[in-house]
Amino acid sequence: MSKINRRQWLGSVGAVLVAREALSANANAGLGSQAASPGPQVLRDRVMRSQGKPTSIRTSVAEFQVYPSGRVRAFFLKGGERFTLDEADDAPSAGEAELVIGGKEIAGSALGLTYLKVTKARGQLGRSQRVEMRARTKAAPLIERTLVMEVYDDFPSVAVVASSYRNLSEGELKLDQVVSTRRRLNASLADGKAVPYQLYSFHGSSGEWGKDDVVELAGDFARENLMGAATPPGQGGGVPVVAFWTEHLGEAIGHLETLPLTCSFPVKTGADGSVQASMVMKPLKTLKPGEVFSMPRTFVAVFSGDFYEPLSLYSRMLQREGWKLPKPSAEAYNASWCGWGYEFDVTPADMLGTVPKLREFGIHWATLDDRWFNTYGDWEPRPDTFPHDSIRKMVEEFHEQGIHVQIWWRALAAEDGQGRYSQFQHRLSKVVSEHPDWLILNKDGARARMSRSLAVFCPALPEVQEYHRKVAEKFIRDWDFDGHKLDNAFTVPPCFNPRHHHRSPEDSIAAVGEVYRAIFQITRAVKPQSVTQICSCGTPPNYAWLPYLDQAVTADPVGSRQVRLRIKMLKALLGPEAAVYGDHVELTEIRFRGDEELDLGEDFASTIGAGGVVGTKFVWPDRGRFKEAALTPGKEVHWKKWIGIYNSQMLSRGAFLDLYKYGYDIPEGYAITKDGKMYYAFFTRGSAERWKGVLELRGLGSGKYRVTDYVNGKDLGTVEGPTGKVRVEFEQHLLLEAVRL
Repeated sequence: MSKINRRQWLGSVGAVLVAREALSANANAGLGSQAASPGPQVLRDRVMRSQGKPTSIRTSVAEFQVYPSGRVRAFFLKGGERFTLDEADDAPSAGEAELVIGGKEIAGSALGLTYLKVTKARGQLGRSQRVEMRARTKAAPLIERTLVMEVYDDFPSVAVVASSYRNLSEGELKLDQVVSTRRRLNASLADGKAVPYQLYSFHGSSGEWGKDDVVELAGDFARENLMGAATPPGQGGGVPVVAFWTEHLGEAIGHLETLPLTCSFPVKTGADGSVQASMVMKPLKTLKPGEVFSMPRTFVAVFSGDFYEPLSLYSRMLQREGWKLPKPSAEAYNASWCGWGYEFDVTPADMLGTVPKLREFGIHWATLDDRWFNTYGDWEPRPDTFPHDSIRKMVEEFHEQGIHVQIWWRALAAEDGQGRYSQFQHRLSKVVSEHPDWLILNKDGARARMSRSLAVFCPALPEVQEYHRKVAEKFIRDWDFDGHKLDNAFTVPPCFNPRHHHRSPEDSIAAVGEVYRAIFQITRAVKPQSVTQICSCGTPPNYAWLPYLDQAVTADPVGSRQVRLRIKMLKALLGPEAAVYGDHVELTEIRFRGDEELDLGEDFASTIGAGGVVGTKFVWPDRGRFKEAALTPGKEVHWKKWIGIYNSQMLSRGAFLDLYKYGYDIPEGYAITKDGKMYYAFFTRGSAERWKGVLELRGLGSGKYRVTDYVNGKDLGTVEGPTGKVRVEFEQHLLLEAVRL
């Protein structure tokens, strides 16, 4: 099982476990009571319970109620009042199926409470108050649910919930589906003027290229939010979190396993207008008498901001659970140029021809992009475009000019002689010819496929991990590249290859991060200031590999809005000082001519203002092959100006501050602190929109500040902290600097 921790693996794939009584190993008796007792009891540490009613735990900022049905209702506390988006337990959806056993649906309300205990506990998340409840069905199929809710001192806005199901029958039971953390959200509970579905939302699934992950919900909204598993187009992975918010209140759910697992977080608007969300697993497990199926730990969080707050909270909890995020290399913040403007048939001459402009603009990184190689998996240079040792000579010439170079490639992909992508017919790679047993097989024994019709190596095999380590070492040590652009990074299919002797087919999914770990570690060992970038094209990242990169990327954004929101998402997950590449600036405006994509964007402000690292894929000199990417004289002036602004401010090295709420703060705002100064960026909803009014500059200290429009060198006067107000009028964007006087 390679380096995968056994306990994490068991939780991550929802394995059938030997029966166990306690779901928290360090729980200890402290608050007494073993069976449900009549009458309300107020216990110390703000715990209350009573028979037939929810048991609640209250913190300084939240209250969580767990009902006998197993449902948890969350409240946000402010000014002595309670606020919630959750419908009560007697709402219509409370009777919906929690379990499907042998095709029969069983609602949580059908399980009668038999045991209730309140204790204290200590785990990796710190000290907690713990409620344990057991309930069982009264008729066949006989099953007992043990549910544990823990609320931690260090995470007072979160309830962590774990549940397990024991087969009490004399025969086997087929467990088809389990639903947990079910929500029925109603915005009108927090705002009487709102319709129930009037919420903004974040969806962490990696399902479809270009789909917005931050959306305003509508009356007919529905999204499956599949996590972990590969999707039919070949994407998949994702961040297992969905979040919802109004102007004053938000709620999020997710799971807390540090390894990926196959599940979904379906979200839909119901017939009554409420928003229904839950976590769904389809274990398709057969439980023998006495055996237990354990769901992964889930969480419910309440908050008062937008998606940044719960994603940051989720990241901090994962880090307590063992998720280690490296500090980016210093080079990860430098502006970058990519050869993809020349598309598939780029040559050393094309790459090196741009050097005069790279030096003039102050760009210190270049990327050799897609299809420089002969076959996926072998990763040797194409003889027609990079003959002999020309690739190493190209790297050497870039280095002589003071420019670092990344190389594009794709982990876990291999050509096996079947299929094609674009104009390239797949051939049989040498590595597949020599090691066909490394490939993932489907349940029917056929070779599994990933996007671009490629065969897939199984990441759970130590020899596959070692092979990728050697490929990375070849690029960095032998060819002298300075980093990687690991593209099309999603997940893999489940592996049914009998030669691999997996305990579960999902071993392959759980091990995806191990291959990226091997690449990252050898690269850092050879070149400590290298840059490893990983891109989940068009979708949110797979959180399995987020700890193994220097530079995250907005991943083929569709327009400026996605650039900004994905920078914010990645800063929440990786930390406020994370290096986040805004991708090619040309992607900030995309049009289509038939099926041809035209990347026409020039919006550097969205990357700079949100704290990202700027990039471009211009072509120069223009030889007429790629006119849309050509660096025209007009573009030269614009590119030089904005890359100069980026290099002078380097806001990507500053700390992102969560001061503006998406959807409700108009215009859309961002704030960064760096070197004792405050920086703000504001954006209109459309490129042609003009905004006029008073802006709030939040997060200032006390005293006076000089405010400057640093793009245009315009003095906007002084403001008084902690919230400065400045009257402005602008189109598209406004970038400000505030300096204490």
